[in-house]
Amino acid sequence: MLFFEVFSFIFGAIVGSFLNVVILRLPDPGASVVFPGSHCPHCKTPLHWYENIPVASFLFLRGRCRSCQVKISIQYPLVELAMALLSLFLLQRFFVSMAFLIYFVFAAALLVVIVIDLYHQIIPDRISLPGIVLGLAASLLLPGLSWQDSLLGILCGGGIFYAIAMGYYLATKRQGMGGGDIKLLAMIGAFQGWQALPFVIFCSSLLGTIVGVGAMVQQKKGGQTRIPYGPFLAVASLLYLFFDQRIIALTHWYLTRPR
Repeated sequence: MLFFEVFSFIFGAIVGSFLNVVILRLPDPGASVVFPGSHCPHCKTPLHWYENIPVASFLFLRGRCRSCQVKISIQYPLVELAMALLSLFLLQRFFVSMAFLIYFVFAAALLVVIVIDLYHQIIPDRISLPGIVLGLAASLLLPGLSWQDSLLGILCGGGIFYAIAMGYYLATKRQGMGGGDIKLLAMIGAFQGWQALPFVIFCSSLLGTIVGVGAMVQQKKGGQTRIPYGPFLAVASLLYLFFDQRIIALTHWYLTRPR
């Protein structure tokens, strides 16, 4: 088991290094996530292999580019470490299985969404739309998730948020929720089924409210304060992915407890 845990951690970190490239280039419609190879975003100097080792290179270089000495964003080692830990947790949850591979891709997509939405307040269609199709197809291979539950998750996930967004717009004449959030929840419903949606919506709303109140106090913009909602949806989805049985048990206890 230790071998698989070490391998999954290292594999996750390597994938996390690639995700940093995706995060940097995907918001630019004209950029490729494949070419050119890894290079310093500031001086454009290509990186040697020893400068591209996940987490370790950042520490070895003391957080600066070897060529131009400009500081390297802390995002790079954090994303690599986050994906390494997600990979390890997925192995402990599903061991070596089809579910591990499918949810590894799902978790990687959510991690990319979190960072891109934080930086740019957008959720690229190139992640959510293929993710909806992939999630529905994966339901044919995942134990415990039928294609009917996946399809209903897509329809309910996208439909609920579309109705909320439309209702808010009709009431205020302002856009309160972007189309990216609607597609993201549809993708989450595709991979996790409609059963995950109540918790994901409740948890993301709670987290968003807490952070939103803090942002309102800090920015002093009142109701004009804007924060991306995608990261809260993604975090709530990951929580359900790892703790679904406990969440279901707690929900059942709360609903059936004597009053």
